[in-house]
Amino acid sequence: MTDRQEIQSEPAPLVVPPDVPTLPVVDVRSGMFGGAGSGDTSGYGGLVRTIEMPAPSARPFGGWFDEVADELDLALQDDGLSLDRAVEAVVVDRGEITFHLRPEHLLAFVTRLRDEPALRFEICTGVSGVHYPNQTGREFHAVWHFLSITHNRRVRVEVSAPSSHPHVPSIVSVYPGDDWHERETFDMFGIVFDGHPGLTRILMPDDWVGFPQRKDYPLGGVPVEYKGATIPPPDERRSYS
Repeated sequence: MTDRQEIQSEPAPLVVPPDVPTLPVVDVRSGMFGGAGSGDTSGYGGLVRTIEMPAPSARPFGGWFDEVADELDLALQDDGLSLDRAVEAVVVDRGEITFHLRPEHLLAFVTRLRDEPALRFEICTGVSGVHYPNQTGREFHAVWHFLSITHNRRVRVEVSAPSSHPHVPSIVSVYPGDDWHERETFDMFGIVFDGHPGLTRILMPDDWVGFPQRKDYPLGGVPVEYKGATIPPPDERRSYS
């Protein structure tokens, strides 16, 4: 293991500046590239950015968001559930609504999204992964986007998993078109979609080691065709600030 890999595998302690609002903070980054120890060449070594999640929203959500929430609540009751039991939080931010789900209720939730006449989210446009190394116990997030052509609406569904067990349910049985999207998210982030019919790598070779879009994955340098020179990755470069 290289020194760079050792540095990246141990994220810097999360230190929140005193003037930061009390929102769910997932990271505080310094510099342009978040390098630790060696700085960067951007001249932004003194830049400090707080990465925070939007706070949960309270009713009324506004517009058609309340209609969708009400219909989901009624539909889930047929499964012996309710919206409050199925979701951890509902976030309305920038004109979009996100349902943060408990993983065990994901399949029931998306089935109702698809089948209820008042909802009719016929299309899942895909799933992507997000890695928050400092969000202890919730390091990995799987994020699905759904589209209702019938009602011209979009919603987002998000499920989290710990790095110690990065497993979430697959929704391919409900939305078959999500097959390759889940494989790509597995390939890039190592999130395991339980129940997927053939969860194998889709972009990287089968014997590839590691998951390239994780935050602790080595950034790598750039070889230069001049006397064997190499441009080092951003987190190893000199700092001019």
